[in-house]
Amino acid sequence: MRDAYFDQLDTIVDDLVTMTHEVQEAVSLATQALLTADAEIAEKVISDDAAIDEARERVEAKSFELLALQQPVASDLRMLVAALRMVADLERMGDLSVHVAKVARLRVPQAAVPQEMVPTIERMAQVAEKMVGTVAGIIADRDVDGARKLEEDDEEMDQLRRSSFRLMLSDSWSHGVEPAVDIALLGRYYERIADHAVSLARRVVYLVTGETVTATPDV
Repeated sequence: MRDAYFDQLDTIVDDLVTMTHEVQEAVSLATQALLTADAEIAEKVISDDAAIDEARERVEAKSFELLALQQPVASDLRMLVAALRMVADLERMGDLSVHVAKVARLRVPQAAVPQEMVPTIERMAQVAEKMVGTVAGIIADRDVDGARKLEEDDEEMDQLRRSSFRLMLSDSWSHGVEPAVDIALLGRYYERIADHAVSLARRVVYLVTGETVTATPDV
């Protein structure tokens, strides 16, 4: 009976890692759609988000079942509490990828990102995607050191966000209000994906050490 219980706990971790890879793919494809003005890829990101939502429901159902039937204590209880919070972060990251894809779709056949902003947005996307991929390993390995190091990447994201605002507010900006709004929103979406990745990493620290999570990202 206990072996089945531990197997169920392991499947929850596996589900979280799978969801993280799905989110990473969504970020990658949404960025591709954005920078290439590809409506077909944008639609794929939007439609595939349902799978992430369904995965959240599965993890929640498994977690609630174990909480109700097994009455876990100590580290097992932390595992289930952390899992319930993690799936919320992951679902939101999927939603943010959809937001990026919708900006791309809205501006087709034109690219939503002016050429001078491409390096900044491209780098923001790379940082976000890398952070999501790193989190998958952190969750799988319960890597506390890796979780704490992840915040260094988040600092780069914050710098890139500030850089994008400097470019939009400079006298040389010639693209008007609509592209500026798009860039502001896109920067916000990538920044929030990174923030949710940090939140996930903090959940792992809580899971392994019992240290209370001190900050969570806005939605």
